[in-house]
Amino acid sequence: MKGERKLSLNYKEAGVDKEEGYKQVQLIKDMVKRTHGPQVLSDIGGFAGLFQLDTKSYKEPVLVSGTDGVGTKLKLAFMMDKHNSIGEDCVAMCVNDILWQGARPLFFLDYIATGKLVAEKMASIVEGVVSGCQKAACALIGGETAEMPGFYGHDEYDLAGFALGIVDKGKIIDGSAIEEGDHIIGLPSSGLHSNGYSLVRKIVFEKMKMEVDHYVEELGKSIGEELLTPTRIYTRPIYDLVERFAIKGLIHITGGGFYENIPRIIPKGLTAHINTAKIDTPVIFDLLQEWGNIEREEMYGTFNMGIGMVIVVGKDEFHRLVNYLGELGEEFVVLGQVEKGDEGVVLWHQ
Repeated sequence: MKGERKLSLNYKEAGVDKEEGYKQVQLIKDMVKRTHGPQVLSDIGGFAGLFQLDTKSYKEPVLVSGTDGVGTKLKLAFMMDKHNSIGEDCVAMCVNDILWQGARPLFFLDYIATGKLVAEKMASIVEGVVSGCQKAACALIGGETAEMPGFYGHDEYDLAGFALGIVDKGKIIDGSAIEEGDHIIGLPSSGLHSNGYSLVRKIVFEKMKMEVDHYVEELGKSIGEELLTPTRIYTRPIYDLVERFAIKGLIHITGGGFYENIPRIIPKGLTAHINTAKIDTPVIFDLLQEWGNIEREEMYGTFNMGIGMVIVVGKDEFHRLVNYLGELGEEFVVLGQVEKGDEGVVLWHQ
């Protein structure tokens, strides 16, 4: 209407604060650089990350990629208002997946989407990503933080990542060499990792009516602290073994537990026989099974039950490999052997 003053809007009034974004970059720059080596040719804050590929060390270099998120474990970070470890989970879920095929992780990218960008909170998340990249021996070369008001709540965010690794074509591990008589070895998990949290939250917070700060005597800590324990990253022990031994199979025990993941690499006509009595199952799994009245098969089909990575190795390499793990001080479990059969995996307890 004539004489009416027009309302002037800007991006900040629409819910997006560019200044917080600039502040976040400044807060994370130095910590991100801690993951960089001479192969990283770019600085944080650019449009893309640059990484110089070393092809001279490989006859036929093959790039291996993986992407994943943290799932509803993020709800624990929201509930506890603790955000400096969840990024480590994100790195672990991506890196552990590309390790399946014997790939050495090279670099990582993260994506954070949030309803309200608070620079300090976002920097805390990136702190966890940096810690994960250092443990995975890979570089954090870039990422994206998207402020999306109206899509996420003010205190909510989502986190996803992308990892890229490299392996020589002749050294790709895909399970095709697995045969009858091969041995199965497990490396312990750090707890629940990042799978099954929808069921966990239903048991702990709905059925048992616990708060995150509820102290659990059997755990020696609060339930929140236990559930937010970061996922173990297996780069250093696994890549060390891949360089020294003829590993036939690697299995990340992630979503779907033993029943879904192990058969992925077992050739037809063979079955992985695993004695679960050998596993020193962390207390949290026993408590969840008791509290939720969960069947044993459901537990092993949902959770890692204390084993985060499985190695399949031939009879000729078995003793040397376990001796080497002992020299490194790495905990391990001899789970069983590969036998003839069509089940993919059989779990027994004796």
